[in-house]
Amino acid sequence: MSPDKQPELSSTTSKRKTFIVVGILILVAVIAAIYHFKQDSEHPNKQNSNAEGKRGNDDFDTPIAVAIETTTQADFPVYLNGLGTVTPLRTVTVKARVDGQLMKVAFTEGQMVKEGDLLAEIDPRPYQALLMQAQGQLQRDEALLKNAEIDLVRYKTLLEQDSIAAQQTVTQEALINQDKGIIEIDRGVVENAKLQLLYTRITSPISGRLGLRLLDQGNIVHANDTNGLVVITQIQPISVIFTLPEDRIRSVMKKYRSGETIPVAAFDRRGQNLLAQGQLWAVDNQIDTTTGTVKLKGQFANDDNALFSNQFVNIKMHMDTLRGVTIMPTAAIQRGIMGTFVYVVHDDQTVSVHAITLGPVEGEKVAVESGLNPGEHVVIDGADRLREGIKVKIITRESKTVSDIAVPIAGNLKNKKGS
Repeated sequence: MSPDKQPELSSTTSKRKTFIVVGILILVAVIAAIYHFKQDSEHPNKQNSNAEGKRGNDDFDTPIAVAIETTTQADFPVYLNGLGTVTPLRTVTVKARVDGQLMKVAFTEGQMVKEGDLLAEIDPRPYQALLMQAQGQLQRDEALLKNAEIDLVRYKTLLEQDSIAAQQTVTQEALINQDKGIIEIDRGVVENAKLQLLYTRITSPISGRLGLRLLDQGNIVHANDTNGLVVITQIQPISVIFTLPEDRIRSVMKKYRSGETIPVAAFDRRGQNLLAQGQLWAVDNQIDTTTGTVKLKGQFANDDNALFSNQFVNIKMHMDTLRGVTIMPTAAIQRGIMGTFVYVVHDDQTVSVHAITLGPVEGEKVAVESGLNPGEHVVIDGADRLREGIKVKIITRESKTVSDIAVPIAGNLKNKKGS
């Protein structure tokens, strides 16, 4: 080997050694990084276990703001609720019974009328003329009958004297009977003419409230008109037809058949304002298979006209009264895997879970059949974060301000940042 090539070989060898060392170091670094990453992924909770444990203890020790209400003991009414429609006991469309010109309208729209009050008049003159004709025909036939009776008396006298044939007397008697039949027909015609004349005065067939006028004065009316003159609805008394689920029928029929009066109250659409009070009047004889409900009818005096025809109402029917039961607000009811329960606050400001059995519900109150006693404090607001034995801070509606609520929230945010 020449002296010039020997330094070049030494330089190449040293470069290769340097590359090998650097590559080994890089490989070791990569293996170490992969190992460290793998260890972190297999045990992610080790780094935060102490912080989370500290945060959990802080949450448990921090009182939670709640609102409470005390259970009471009282009589609790049991109602059945249904949806109903106000229905008049009678609705009549007043129509003319004879043809003629409408001469007079004697009512005001929306007026309260009594049975027999005059509503309208039809031109009576044609019917007065017919009555006069019928009466004249009756008088003529009565005169003919009287003359035939006089002839019969004379014929009987002559027959006793053997001056006429017996057949003539018999014929005269038949003629008299014929005249009597004609007179009866005439009397019927007279009565019919009087009735037609009476129909020219249209009167109210029932007591109730009039609707809007359907015909104006001056129109020609006919007995076969479909619309009529006006519609009358009876509103005192008035009924409400409502429905109940079919599984309630047994208890309703048991009380209905016993003869007891079942009170029924009608409320407005929102169910807040009492409109009228009445009683159950009738129960339908079949269940509607499409809805699984049965129709019932309640009757109301409606002296103040609070109920209006076809008005939608909410019905509450009083079925029973539970004596001396525990009553609590419905807002306290909680539901979970264990069923229905409530959080009860004790004197040491801790809560415990009480499983309860609920009874009937009425508005914002519910009867408790078991699991709770009168005088216990139940949580009605703030129960989302509660658990057995946790401490609470009782607040009222007066003390429930922004500052009261912001304190525990700020504390929780601080703990989360620290963790």
